[in-house]
Order: sequence, then C-alpha cells, then structure tokens
Amino acid sequence: MSNLYWLTNELMARLRPYFPKNHGRPRVDDRRVLSDIVFVNRNALRWCDAPKDYGPHKTLYNR
Repeated sequence: MSNLYWLTNELMARLRPYFPKNHGRPRVDDRRVLSDIVFVNRNALRWCDAPKDYGPHKTLYNR
C-alpha cells in the first residue's frame, strides 16, 4: 500500500518527551504505532481494518 502515513523525524522529536518510559519490556516502534493511529483516525477506519504494514491491530488498540 503506497498511501500509508508516516510521521516525520521533526514531529517525532517534538513528541518524544511525552512517550512513557520503558518498564522492563521493550517498546514497539513508536513511529509505527502513532502513524497508524493517525492513519486510522484520518480515514475513519476500525482498528482491525488498519493496514498490516503498521503491525498487529491489537497493539494499536491497546496503545
């Protein structure tokens, strides 16, 4: 799918202070998760309809 939405490096740098800290478990890629959340909201999709390139929909829903 070529029309996927990805956050820019500048925007990720601005958002990084608001990410929760690591507490034992490694975190999944924040850029991937946040980009998909924006994509799903912009396109009025359900979580289960999110493109597979962003990862499992359960991770997105939980985040």
